[in-house]
Amino acid sequence: MVRGLLDKELRARIRAELEDAETVLGLGINIAIAALILLSAGLFVAETYPLAPSTHAVLTLFDSLILVAFALEYAVRLWAADRPLRYLISPYAIVDLVAILPVLTGLFDTRALRLIRWLRILKLARFLEEDRWLGREGLIIARIIFTLFAIVFIYSGAIYQVEHPIAPDVFTSFLDAMYFAVVTMTTVGYGDVIPVSEAGRTLTVMMILTGIALIPSQVGSLITNINRLQTINTIRCHSCGLSSHETDALYCKRCGTKLPDSPEPPATNHN
Repeated sequence: MVRGLLDKELRARIRAELEDAETVLGLGINIAIAALILLSAGLFVAETYPLAPSTHAVLTLFDSLILVAFALEYAVRLWAADRPLRYLISPYAIVDLVAILPVLTGLFDTRALRLIRWLRILKLARFLEEDRWLGREGLIIARIIFTLFAIVFIYSGAIYQVEHPIAPDVFTSFLDAMYFAVVTMTTVGYGDVIPVSEAGRTLTVMMILTGIALIPSQVGSLITNINRLQTINTIRCHSCGLSSHETDALYCKRCGTKLPDSPEPPATNHN
């Protein structure tokens, strides 16, 4: 019984370190995970360019180490989860699972599964869930920017993997794929780069629909929130610590405490 309680406390502690990042250790772990995600994305982009065999071998080794790290993270999160079965079907767990599929396949040929490496960028969404990182307004802007970046990055990776084997002279690198994705989703359509496969054309249709349905609203929200952020001051509430208030705010919008150094509200004339 004592062992069970200790095990439960240990899992709760590890879960708190991974999810809340309130301690130095937890913050360091989360920063390290975010850095590995960005490094993994960078390695995928780098490998789309001509590289010396020795350089390619080094990048492959780094990617394998990152893959193992992600697999360990997934296993620890699953073990520490309060409800493992519920965690397995959560969106974050599914993204984590997709990121480590090559490890789970063991001795099978994983070349096809490694083509989905660009989806690891979605793991960054976990860090945009709470406002402890950037503040509420900054968090909103970060989410919008991340959404736009993730859409472009994922479509670029997908179109490159589909078209490069068929048309290597057209989609020579990730930059070519990104150029095509941006031009397509913004409905500019220069027509200088055209997919030749059915899968590529299907992705192009999806890009156009995404661009029409999502990109304008996201850009509009980004501009609106940037303009709103310019009207935010840095006065910190002594009661709850919130530091993002409108310039004319007299009271904290979270707890209602009067803000320091804010002007007194005008007296009401009852005459």
